[in-house]
Amino acid sequence: MSIAAPLRAVADALWNARATRQPIPPPRQWLERADCGGAYEIQRYNHARAIAGGRRCVGRKIGLTSAAVQRQLGVGQPDYGLLFDDMVFEGEIVHIPSGRFIQPRIEGEIAFIVGEDIERIDLPSEAFRRAAGNVTAAFEIVDSAIADWNITVADTIADNASCGAVVMSEERWPLVDRDWRLAGMVMSEDDRVVSLGVGAATLGDPLTAFRWLANLAIEQGMPLRRGEIVLTGALGPMVPFVAGRQYRLEIAGCAPLMAVADA
Repeated sequence: MSIAAPLRAVADALWNARATRQPIPPPRQWLERADCGGAYEIQRYNHARAIAGGRRCVGRKIGLTSAAVQRQLGVGQPDYGLLFDDMVFEGEIVHIPSGRFIQPRIEGEIAFIVGEDIERIDLPSEAFRRAAGNVTAAFEIVDSAIADWNITVADTIADNASCGAVVMSEERWPLVDRDWRLAGMVMSEDDRVVSLGVGAATLGDPLTAFRWLANLAIEQGMPLRRGEIVLTGALGPMVPFVAGRQYRLEIAGCAPLMAVADA
């Protein structure tokens, strides 16, 4: 795909930062603070590169679902990025080499495993809930290629919504079984509670975040497909993902999940 030269310069810088694990300064000389359209062009350009290199898209992540974070970055809606096959870890206790990231942080989320292709924006509520599929507990390891996390919304969009990896429980629960707005979350680091949250932190309901993405995906000609993973956004504050530490995620209604940051 073609892309304007200034945007190509940002795409190249981000691509090289990921390859070398060396962060870059905020690319504000090329990208205006609120230029989300240009940022998504950069994101799509690097997605095409990744796919051409053999990586496979297995899902999407939603970011900026917290009202507080939206106010901080001066936006009124979430953003999104792609999940690739080499970013996904599954199990109840998962070891992840921390050295694969640049400056990682970790947060607890509710993830959907899409049950049916979603190709209609106007699906009735019950049909949509069935199509949304199953739910599982997940960590997202967020990782910015921008030095010191000094980001604007355009920076994070261009950088694939700052996504590094996803760690998911192997257990699944039908979405229709419970109200996930009320699901409390506790995340611990080495038995010390470091983050608290609830399902309603994601746009008021994880299903609302999911529907926002499903509709946007249809509008962009890339509808969600059966089996895709969708991360719906952080339930509580993210914390640094530190080598040698263990992180435990407990979400009401889900089995506990543990991620170990290997040196």
